[in-house]
Amino acid sequence: MPNWLNDAVFYEIYPQSFQDSNGDGIGDLRGIISRLDYLKELGIDIVWLSPIYKSPFVDQGYDISDYYNIAEEFGTMEEFDELLAEAKKRDMYIVMDLVVNHCSDQHEWFQKALADPDGEYADYFYFVKGKDGKAPSNYRSYFGGSTWEKVPDSDKYYLHMFAKEQPDLNWDNTDVRTQVYDMMRWWLEKGVDGFRMDVISLISKNPDFPDGEVKGLYGDLTPYCAHGPHVHEYLQEMNREVLSKYDIMTVGETACVTLEEAKKYAGEDRNELNMVFQFEHVELGSGKYGKWNDAPVDLVQLKKVFKKWEEGLEGIGWNALFWGNHDQPRAVSRFGDDREYRECSAKMLGVCLHLMKGTPYIYQGEELGMTNAGFENLSDYRDLESINAYHELVEEQDVPAEQMMTYLKKISRDNARTPMQWNDEENAGFTTGTPWIAVNKNYKEINAKAQIKDPDSVYNFYRKLIQLRHEEEIVVHGSFEMLSEDSEQIFAYQRVLDDTKLVVLCNFTPNHVAFDGLPKKAKIVITNYKTEGGSFLRPYEAVAYKVPVEEASDK
Repeated sequence: MPNWLNDAVFYEIYPQSFQDSNGDGIGDLRGIISRLDYLKELGIDIVWLSPIYKSPFVDQGYDISDYYNIAEEFGTMEEFDELLAEAKKRDMYIVMDLVVNHCSDQHEWFQKALADPDGEYADYFYFVKGKDGKAPSNYRSYFGGSTWEKVPDSDKYYLHMFAKEQPDLNWDNTDVRTQVYDMMRWWLEKGVDGFRMDVISLISKNPDFPDGEVKGLYGDLTPYCAHGPHVHEYLQEMNREVLSKYDIMTVGETACVTLEEAKKYAGEDRNELNMVFQFEHVELGSGKYGKWNDAPVDLVQLKKVFKKWEEGLEGIGWNALFWGNHDQPRAVSRFGDDREYRECSAKMLGVCLHLMKGTPYIYQGEELGMTNAGFENLSDYRDLESINAYHELVEEQDVPAEQMMTYLKKISRDNARTPMQWNDEENAGFTTGTPWIAVNKNYKEINAKAQIKDPDSVYNFYRKLIQLRHEEEIVVHGSFEMLSEDSEQIFAYQRVLDDTKLVVLCNFTPNHVAFDGLPKKAKIVITNYKTEGGSFLRPYEAVAYKVPVEEASDK
């Protein structure tokens, strides 16, 4: 792992929604450049850009039609080069999104495959003959419906694990891997500092495509398409051919990953990736309709997940820590209180995450305590997954429309994709035009301009948290131990390094919760209340304190 990665803090930018510079309602590279000083002041080390490549934007840029060009909506390659240079001036790194499990159906390779379903480029994808006049298997796409789409004027179908406009690439084809590696080298030679690898755990499939266990209307593809037979072989090849030759970082989005699989992807002796994203903590509560529910998060279960990953990767791999991203609802709405205790719970969530062992990732607006969108109508949504899920569950599985709208308000990806709230002016200072998706109505109360001026704001609290991580060796290198595992109210853990303990206590409720109080020699390093609370943790209170090892008490 690069030396510069250990104490680093990431910030994910969703370019469409970050800052528009030309009034077309879509965020762009020039807008990002204009906000680099904001990120530097926050303390950010590494910026991860969601895809900026040329795309038809069926899946908001995760359907790439040209890996070597910037989407016109975002700007030009010259502006991207300027972004790299300006970031470097500020000692910041730029990490790109690498989306190579699939591409767009408008990509040249797929167009050539359609033109000759039996030709060379058909083998760049999964063109498979149907069975008895039907699709090759019963798999459900992650975006709803079948994973198989009929190839026109052919007896074959092509595989798409996401939208039908996102055909999966066949990584068993050596030419595909060579093309991907060449493209990666091109961006690295340009000066990018690494890759976040989109659904990289899905690149190897069982070529027989057996039917999956039926859940609802379709079969489950996971056992046959996640962590497939050659995924580690291909990532080791990628590392050998490309990654190991540059001073860069990598993080893999590894859907359905287990701890044992993660040790293979990100084990220090494996020569694959630096770290992976696991999703167990954000998938808690999933049920009959998968992610679509409005169930509260069970704190005991949440702690079990973090304990497993924190302690399970100790000495073996490195954790990627996050509450939210472009695919998740807003953290304060999901895990905290986005009403009365919004500021307090947003700060508490920051303490809880940033003082664990691993690399913290901030999603744009999280440092302001931005909340879920609260959209009232389906027409407000832009996310293909959300729209498809509404129609599938309401029209085919008889979920009441009002109930599904409640689910969307709670869990839709569009909750994270509303424009960044820069100030209290029209459209929150995001654009002078019409934004591609509506701005959250609470932007007059929640915005960066106001919070930068307020020393007690969520933004300035995040600055302190990031500074703490940069300065305190125990936060980066200390061991991790979960405390009070059965508490339904307090998330507590300790970090230990040499003769010092850092104890972290977080109240995840709006209630006063009794605890033993701080030890006599405790030195508070950060808290989200101005005064000490005695023998009670106040609503959504967080406190982290250091004590000598012999003075620490396990709470």
